[in-house]
Amino acid sequence: MDIELAKCECCGLKEDCTQDYITEVKAKFEGKWLCGLCSEAVRDEVDRGKKPSGMEEAVKAHMSFCRKYKSNPAIRVADGMRQMLRRRSGDLSSSSSPSSGGDGGRLFVKGRPLDFCCDFPAETNASH
Repeated sequence: MDIELAKCECCGLKEDCTQDYITEVKAKFEGKWLCGLCSEAVRDEVDRGKKPSGMEEAVKAHMSFCRKYKSNPAIRVADGMRQMLRRRSGDLSSSSSPSSGGDGGRLFVKGRPLDFCCDFPAETNASH
């Protein structure tokens, strides 16, 4: 099993991956290799379905977002968290009880507590 270094075409993260895994990811994302967090952000964009958005459009949007914030990591993280919280506020109000004031004190996505993931500027260090 050969291991190769793959670089995310969105955030630039490098991961050691098998060729089979690289091929599988590229097949899902319009021929582009995306790290785990970027691929989740793109899938989330497609799944939300608030506007017509296919995989190609979601990949392009995420790549554009990442390019915008690559120049300054501190701004990227802070702004990404701000945008993520704003975007999730609709999910929170629909899943919280009316008496909770909207957010219930915690962020949840698909029934799970939301960890730091910067829903469109994402970076992490991981291996597959």
